[in-house]
Amino acid sequence: MTSSAKALPAGSVVQLLDLEQLDRDLYRGTYSMMEPGRPTLYGGQVAAQALMAAGLTVPDRRVPHSLHGYFLRPGIPDVPVNLQVHRDRDGRSFSARHVAAVQDGEVIFSMLASFHVGADGVEVDDVDATPMPPPEDCVVWPTRMPVDMMQVTEHEYTDAQKYSDTFWVRSSHPLPDDALVHACALTFMSDIGTGFGQMQNDEIGYGGPSIDHAMWFQHPVRADDWVLVHLWPGKAFSRRATYHGAMRDPAGRLGAMLVQEHLLVATPHMDMRTWPEDWKEQIR
Repeated sequence: MTSSAKALPAGSVVQLLDLEQLDRDLYRGTYSMMEPGRPTLYGGQVAAQALMAAGLTVPDRRVPHSLHGYFLRPGIPDVPVNLQVHRDRDGRSFSARHVAAVQDGEVIFSMLASFHVGADGVEVDDVDATPMPPPEDCVVWPTRMPVDMMQVTEHEYTDAQKYSDTFWVRSSHPLPDDALVHACALTFMSDIGTGFGQMQNDEIGYGGPSIDHAMWFQHPVRADDWVLVHLWPGKAFSRRATYHGAMRDPAGRLGAMLVQEHLLVATPHMDMRTWPEDWKEQIR
């Protein structure tokens, strides 16, 4: 979407996804969603804007079905993000795109995204679908991001610093009836939390910066209605943690699957400026 940001709700997901077109296949994200005190851009914001830029270049009726992204450098909060799209292929039913998100001449995020016109076929859903309480029975998760959140597993502010790994989330403002916008909004939400949220401790480490992120989109679900995000741990190794996730609507339809890997830092809320040099090198 490339409508005028002045007509959009201030501080909303839809404003975040309103990109400025600079040239053919070149866009700019000018609005930054930042919580006070956060030293770097939120990864879900950059990934969502990159997917939007890619989607603006594909033929009609093709919607995202997967993305694979790498967070290469910390994003600068007060600098616009330029999004360069490369048209890798347009086939009869699939389109492939490569997006580089750039700040100050350096790539901070690299994404491969694929789009599909869709097709009829047999459906099998064997992704974890443990019954969860509805959002109205859950605890509010306060946030300054442009979303409403309710915790299923609650934060525990103890020495172990456990965080919610299962929660309901939705856009705080209505979204247009555009499948690309809703897929991008799910991408924005998919970087919240960690599958190791209930396991964080001094021995394992604590959730740190994202390294890479992958999503597979399934049923079209509305991101301005409640979406259940359920994350679970996979493997922790070499100061990295890989976890899995599912995003479902209130009816249980699977909107997206995700896998993400992030660094494990030594202490909770460790300031990036105090990281050892070898940790910094991993995301430069």
